[in-house]
Amino acid sequence: MKPKSIKVGIMTYENFKKYTKAIACGNYKPKKKEPKIWFESIETMSQVLSSRNVELLKLIEKEKPQSLKELAEISGRQTSNLSRTLKTFQKYGIVDLIDNNKRKIPVVKGTSFEIEYGKEYPSSLLNSRASRTART
Repeated sequence: MKPKSIKVGIMTYENFKKYTKAIACGNYKPKKKEPKIWFESIETMSQVLSSRNVELLKLIEKEKPQSLKELAEISGRQTSNLSRTLKTFQKYGIVDLIDNNKRKIPVVKGTSFEIEYGKEYPSSLLNSRASRTART
């Protein structure tokens, strides 16, 4: 099975605020190919999407564990460590944690990532005019 791919972007916090305000005010509709997940910096992204964490995502996708305890057993990682990592993944929209009779079942949304970095995205929203419009 081909791994699911997620497009992620890197945008400063200030620009991200302008971007989300423009969306919330109806001044901008994100395009289908735009990232759905945003990181503030390369450093933040590299912590979340480290090699070890991406391997964990692939393991979850392959083995489909039915609890954190089962995932701990097959991954060799401690449950508390997994819980923190999975909550971070959930925060960024990379993993869903499904409640099932006091168990949390991790469901991976993607195991490979396309990274968009190095441009003001979307540049038309981040100029002063669009920013003023988004504030009103």
